[in-house]
Amino acid sequence: QVQVVESGGGLVQPGGSLRLSCAASGFNLDYIGIGWLRQAPGKEREGVSCISSRDGTTFYLDSVKGRFTISRDNAQNTVFLQMNSLKPEDTAVYYCATFPRCNNYDYTYDFWGQGTQVTVSS
Repeated sequence: QVQVVESGGGLVQPGGSLRLSCAASGFNLDYIGIGWLRQAPGKEREGVSCISSRDGTTFYLDSVKGRFTISRDNAQNTVFLQMNSLKPEDTAVYYCATFPRCNNYDYTYDFWGQGTQVTVSS
């Protein structure tokens, strides 16, 4: 059974940092790309970052480039999203998802978890 479980969300002040974690089960990160989506109230879900299984190629949403870093630990079947210099506009529910396609410019996703809330506010 494919499952992803997110953790690490919370409330943080602007300029602060959070590290999201996603524990995957039922599939192997050696063979499937993985990453993060987010959805803010009243907005569509969007891809934030992903990392391919083949060669570790990464994708980042333009608005998070230079602030967010994705990484994975294949031995632990876990993916992380380090979020620095957080802004109020980063407030959203963040979902871990599988990405059958992930490259520097584009992606597709097909399965996601329950999500973790990230709130950036003073």
